[in-house]
Amino acid sequence: MIRISPQLRTAGIYVLVSAAWIWFSGHLLGYLVHDPRRIILYQIAKGWLFVLGTGLLLYWMIGRTVRRLSEANRQLLVSHEQALHVLVEAMDIRHKETSDHSERVVRMALGLARLAGLEGDALRDVKFGALLHDIGKLALPDAILIKPGKLDDEETQLMRTHPRMGYDMLQRIDFLRGASAIPYSHHERWDGTGYPQGLQGEAIPLAARIFSVVDVWDALSHSRVYKPAWPEAEVLDYLRHASGNHLDPHLVALFLDHYAELKALALNH
Repeated sequence: MIRISPQLRTAGIYVLVSAAWIWFSGHLLGYLVHDPRRIILYQIAKGWLFVLGTGLLLYWMIGRTVRRLSEANRQLLVSHEQALHVLVEAMDIRHKETSDHSERVVRMALGLARLAGLEGDALRDVKFGALLHDIGKLALPDAILIKPGKLDDEETQLMRTHPRMGYDMLQRIDFLRGASAIPYSHHERWDGTGYPQGLQGEAIPLAARIFSVVDVWDALSHSRVYKPAWPEAEVLDYLRHASGNHLDPHLVALFLDHYAELKALALNH
């Protein structure tokens, strides 16, 4: 079966409709108008009708093509997202994270991002960045990832390479480049003592600052291989004390002001 490109189909329909209009309207005009003095006026009117009609036709045809392309792009994005969710589920299992860890931080990070005023593509980048925040850990050995005790200095230095690894991975994928801020910068600290770049204050990307608040809450609120879960009151007290040194004070205040709402987002499927 011969496949016709959208461009050729649109151009072909336009040419056929235009040719039909010129042929039939010309003959009709010749049949109806016998006064040579009025023929110019009717030709002008016919020309304007042609422009208006073909303009409306092109508007409809281009709009239909754009809608089809938008739907195709939406379906492609959904397919990509489904594949990423499968990858992240495998990562959570490998890292011995609590079940639903990555989905939980995505839901809460999106809620806090909306409260902070993000929308559109910025929200999409938060969604994918939060989902893939630890993608760089795929390059680390299990002996470090699931070690029950404290890491030694050499292991710590190796662990701290995962943000850069995650950033490099996402930079190779066009639709994830904008999401790389969270994997790269969510271990930065407001006071500049974080890693890997030692960024300080608002030099840290907003998406990463948003996610850092959520990540700290989640890490403390749920058990890990190296620690039990903290009581909720102690978690919130820690966030208050981390405001202005580890975490963005404005975002901590926003998080605490809307804590019940954000917690419901995180824990409800």
